[in-house]
Amino acid sequence: MTNIGISGAGGRMGRMLIQAVAEHPEANLVAAIERTGSSLLGVDAGELVNLPTMGVKLTDDLDQIIDQLDVLIDFSHPQATADNAKLCQTHGVNMVVGTTGLDDAQNAVLQDASKHIAMIYAGNYSTGVNLTLQLLKMAARAFGDDADVEIIEAHHKHKIDAPSGTAYMMAQAVADARGQDLNAVAVYGRSGQTGERTKGSIGIHAVRGGEIVGDHSVMFIADGEMVEIRHHARDRMTFAAGAVRAAVWVGTQQHGMYDMQDVLGIKG
Repeated sequence: MTNIGISGAGGRMGRMLIQAVAEHPEANLVAAIERTGSSLLGVDAGELVNLPTMGVKLTDDLDQIIDQLDVLIDFSHPQATADNAKLCQTHGVNMVVGTTGLDDAQNAVLQDASKHIAMIYAGNYSTGVNLTLQLLKMAARAFGDDADVEIIEAHHKHKIDAPSGTAYMMAQAVADARGQDLNAVAVYGRSGQTGERTKGSIGIHAVRGGEIVGDHSVMFIADGEMVEIRHHARDRMTFAAGAVRAAVWVGTQQHGMYDMQDVLGIKG
């Protein structure tokens, strides 16, 4: 049994994670962490998601309960995630990180922590998305620079960062397969007199509206034909269940940085 804590437990994904842990036969929820000042502090995690009481009340003090954990699942905010990584490193608690929008300094904190603990850091924990990444690598290798690549992602109006972590993962998969530096070839949106498209560039575009769970489309546009690879998420539980699966897996791993493809055994 893997003892799990959830950081960001009061958020949309956090609530799904509570449900996913409750449904997993090898996972046990022992801590639910929420930001200081939240009106949800002190609420039982089970009651929060309309389940029977679980005896786990939402708290803002991870330090006090961290020694009870095998794994911390973190879907909170960039700085909170970086701070939690330092604490997990100190206490030898492995991590599953789903927070997006981290800057270079915050990413460096996670990389440093992974030298001491096992960490899964992924922009998306669904099986379908991670299979899609493998298809994108195949297409990118096959087309090379003969196809222009454009990525369009769409999410709900409440999402605070753009592009999505999944869009970055998809762009990175294409760039890696073509031997490119993503930072050098990525183009984020277009406006005004842009001039001709630069050969080898990867366009990345974000749409926000309504309650879209998560849609991603990658177009390989060659002269005379186009291949489009798409993934549509219809329920956030897909992501939550994958993150809990990852937590059970990483609970037995040695230190290092992993991703969901390691968990699924499809890394290549």
